[in-house]
Amino acid sequence: MYLGIDLGTSGVKLLLLDEQQQVQAVADAPVPLYRPQPTWSEQHPADWMAAVERAAAQMREQAPAAWRQVRGLGLSGQMHGAVVLGAQQQVLRPAMLWNDGRAGAECAALECAVPTSREITGNLAMPGFTAPKLLWLQAHEPALFRQICTVLLPKDWLRLQLTGECVSDMSDASGTLWLDVGRRTWSDAMLHACGLDRSHVPALAEGSAPTGVLRADVARRWDLPHGVVMAAGAGDNAASAVGVGVRTPGAGFVSLGTSGVVFRVTDAFAPATGRAVHAFAHALPQRWHQMSVMLSAASAFGWVTRLTGQGDEACLSDAVGSMDLRRQAQAPLFLPYLSGERTPHNNPAATGAFTGLRAEHDATDLAYAVMEGVGFGLLDGLNAMRAAGGASGDESAWTLVGGGARSTPWAQLLASTLGCSLLRPQGATAAAALGAARLAAMACGADEALWCRPLPASDCFVPQSSQQVLLAERYARFVALYPALQSHF
Repeated sequence: MYLGIDLGTSGVKLLLLDEQQQVQAVADAPVPLYRPQPTWSEQHPADWMAAVERAAAQMREQAPAAWRQVRGLGLSGQMHGAVVLGAQQQVLRPAMLWNDGRAGAECAALECAVPTSREITGNLAMPGFTAPKLLWLQAHEPALFRQICTVLLPKDWLRLQLTGECVSDMSDASGTLWLDVGRRTWSDAMLHACGLDRSHVPALAEGSAPTGVLRADVARRWDLPHGVVMAAGAGDNAASAVGVGVRTPGAGFVSLGTSGVVFRVTDAFAPATGRAVHAFAHALPQRWHQMSVMLSAASAFGWVTRLTGQGDEACLSDAVGSMDLRRQAQAPLFLPYLSGERTPHNNPAATGAFTGLRAEHDATDLAYAVMEGVGFGLLDGLNAMRAAGGASGDESAWTLVGGGARSTPWAQLLASTLGCSLLRPQGATAAAALGAARLAAMACGADEALWCRPLPASDCFVPQSSQQVLLAERYARFVALYPALQSHF
């Protein structure tokens, strides 16, 4: 058995995979999110570990026999977060997360300090990345900054608790702005620009490499065998790629998670920063990937569900599915920038907006507008990747993953928006945890080609021509809204 642990923004998911790659059990536990000030986003690392313990207890109860046969463990996690530790490896402050937007000024300072930063890292300096957060701490919490001995990414802090080892993988490290992504090693220039050196960051390993074993006390507490191998793991999107078998150049997927992602594998480092496209190392050796990211995707639908007092996202999604084209055409438009935006605008100050509201609109109309607006944001990202001239691939069909993939009306709307078929595989909502478990198997010696096969599709959504005509007109209006409203953000 192989255990995957995925540390997301809203919670932790555990998945147990057997030697035949059949899922034996899945468990999850929520994690609270704190926004102490506008644009800030934080979590307490202790809450992550508490959630892992709760989910592990659930899994032991669900599948006790399978649980005791765990041989390997892999980690997936939300990227870019800054967990700062003192001399005794104690957490010095709450972790600053990927969707924290406070470090905008520090991004400009970092790129000024290292004029070649984009060539080294393959990315624009954005507030969500780890490096600007450390510059912010240096400027705003200098006494705390002087105490920092180690900086870890969220999943790698979990690794420290579980194995005692400070290690990160190439894909997650790519999101710090400290990695020389082409060379797959830390950049001294980028670290020094933040007042750090290699002693402050973890060792590096490929995602499928072993990075130690589960601590004996944790194994006893969890009722697991001695010597469970820990894989390096991956950032959440690279882990999802492994989970759905996106491993060869040109292959890609679309993710409707808390954030929204379009992901495509490349066989070489291919930076394309002109329109805020990311270039990261893949979790698999000798491969990289390009990625467009929007900061609010499935989280925006959760927000509109709460805002309208509906309570049940599935019921609201079903209501959207019952709308005809005439009603869709009369719905408001929505800018999905509830946490700012990355691709293509790179603007942490961008805000969400409904336009075209009328008295006759209800919760279903607003929910449709949110689904459509997220789809338009993903199309913005895909168009940015196309314009950047990244690796070509077959865009006639993409894999769809993430929690938002549960919604059949949203999947259909997205297929028509992007103009391609979307394959929803079995286990689409747990792709990152599945990828972490697959990496655990490879760390124990399993063959990559065998363990990274594409998942069978349980559903296929194809573009509907009548819907595409309507969406093309609405997308043109959507694209015009950002420059029209930018001065008001």
